[in-house]
Amino acid sequence: MTKDAKKIAPPSLLDDTRNLLRRAGLVARKRLGQHFLVDEEVLAKILAAAGVSSGDTVIEVGPGLGILTVELTKRAKEVVAVELDDNLAALLKETLVGLPNVRIINRDILDVEPEELLEGESPRYRVIANLPYYITAPVFRHFLEAKIKPESMVVMVQKEVARNIIAGPGDLSLLALSIQFYAEPKLVTYVPASSFYPPPKIDSAVLRLEILPRPRFEVGDPGRFFGLVKAGFSAPRKQLLNSLSGGLGKTREEISAILEKAKIDSKRRAEMLSLEEWANLWRVYSNEKP
Repeated sequence: MTKDAKKIAPPSLLDDTRNLLRRAGLVARKRLGQHFLVDEEVLAKILAAAGVSSGDTVIEVGPGLGILTVELTKRAKEVVAVELDDNLAALLKETLVGLPNVRIINRDILDVEPEELLEGESPRYRVIANLPYYITAPVFRHFLEAKIKPESMVVMVQKEVARNIIAGPGDLSLLALSIQFYAEPKLVTYVPASSFYPPPKIDSAVLRLEILPRPRFEVGDPGRFFGLVKAGFSAPRKQLLNSLSGGLGKTREEISAILEKAKIDSKRRAEMLSLEEWANLWRVYSNEKP
């Protein structure tokens, strides 16, 4: 590139991000896991995956500097941007003041029920989130177990977490089971660390979750069902006979009988069972007399 070409090159998203932070006197806060997306190609993929239309309400978790927020306001009926950081929330209220269809909420998303953020008698909404890695699982649970669930979620997560969530039997984790119980997760794209400022130490991925109209299997009380699943994963390297016995406080003989009724080999490990097998095991277990 020539010197002249460099002079007339348009500013990049990275330049805009650095300049905005500098003018506002802000720095990314490591404690909050702040890494700002500066890759326009990834931004476009997130917007395409979200599929937001003019009648949609979007809850955006972690809007940061508002780069994605602005694009969402061009497509959605309303954007509710929930930002924990006081300084960023104040900056967003200042920079987005001219946009009539955006609300900035300066709170922890885990302290706000979705219905508190929505308007109308039959609220429908979508979620878009760039999640600090330390709150990934809690935020998924917050929305998937909510009284009013979203229609879809498009979420930026750690690359290994994404692989974990979309895994199949043989590699399933408690997080994967808890998400696949409520939704159909699909990988949108992998995102290198260089797509953020400042770059994190690990790569990320964008997932789209299509929320099911009802849980994948009827288990009565999901909370008690996942209590059984958690017991199975309480000692993941152990066989189910041992992990369930210890996790549920029952004898090996009792657990062996339950597994036999559910037609599950007691030597298998928790990550090997499909969601359907867990649901079947729960039906057998919950019908046993205490």
